[in-house]
Amino acid sequence: MTQSRRKTPIWQAIANALRLDIAEQRYLPGDKLPTEAVLSERFGVNRHTVRHALSVLVDEGLVHTRRGAGAFVKSAPAEYPLGKRMRFHQNLRQAGRLPSKRTLSLETRAATEEEAARLKLVAGDLICVKHGLSMADGQPIAISESHFPEARLPGVAQALSEETSITKALTKVGVADFTRASTRIRAVLADATHALRLQISEGAPLIYSTGLDVDDEGLPVEYGMTWFCGDRMTLTLEDD
Repeated sequence: MTQSRRKTPIWQAIANALRLDIAEQRYLPGDKLPTEAVLSERFGVNRHTVRHALSVLVDEGLVHTRRGAGAFVKSAPAEYPLGKRMRFHQNLRQAGRLPSKRTLSLETRAATEEEAARLKLVAGDLICVKHGLSMADGQPIAISESHFPEARLPGVAQALSEETSITKALTKVGVADFTRASTRIRAVLADATHALRLQISEGAPLIYSTGLDVDDEGLPVEYGMTWFCGDRMTLTLEDD
């Protein structure tokens, strides 16, 4: 009687082959894997089987997918120090990453009582509200909402429309230097809008940070709220 042989499921064989490709550095961190169509041709299977194999690699943390963009080899989380001087571009460059920012919206409006209290203004004073998207090596890593005291720093809205760097924008309105006065961090889950902007799944873990920056006289120049991708960022506390 011939003993039956246990067969390896084809999706598992595909996952094993892709693991080997990654281990032997045919695809480096951040590289895009071939499309489902190309992988289907390579292995002679349908896309559903390829998708199953990729989902296993996603669960293992080797690969991540971006909605409408494909599957990518997971990069190591970007190191981002939290200290007295928070400088996005400088911090990421020091970590060996290419930083970029995109302004999603910019508006000037009256401050609520809570917003005014944070910025040491009077309710109804003008503030500039900026929503932005931050990226490392072209991959979204954080979305942010920042409030600036337009009443105290006239022209800051115009400066922010001209500069993606907050440091450069504040320099234009006379803030030569600023430091972090306080930072608070907690874990939250991504809602539908977070997921869309960050190209992650709804319910994925995020690191929510709020911070207040002040000038050399101790007056607030920015109150910021940032939602970092939990698996793309490592926040480190530093003593300046």
